[in-house]
Amino acid sequence: MSTRSATRSSQGVFAISVAADMVSMEIQNLRVYERRGLLAPDRTEGGTRLYSPDDIERLHRIRELLAEGLNLAGIAHVLSLEDRVQVLEAQVARLRRR
Repeated sequence: MSTRSATRSSQGVFAISVAADMVSMEIQNLRVYERRGLLAPDRTEGGTRLYSPDDIERLHRIRELLAEGLNLAGIAHVLSLEDRVQVLEAQVARLRRR
């Protein structure tokens, strides 16, 4: 799952139907990806999913990895590693600024 700070690009704004159209995927696929922990869209108080620009970017990455032949378990592992690399790169940048 993605660890996001509260930035404009991480705030959910798109309904699931809009998000699915934006990435040319079926709505049910987005639900599967959420159940498998590949992304975590925001929810309204009523439970409606709201996808952020970051989520849309992540869905594009999922599409790329599917096209490369990875299954969902492999995609989960790759996304987890990419998230970890981002965290480590941010830590290195902070240390370099000291």
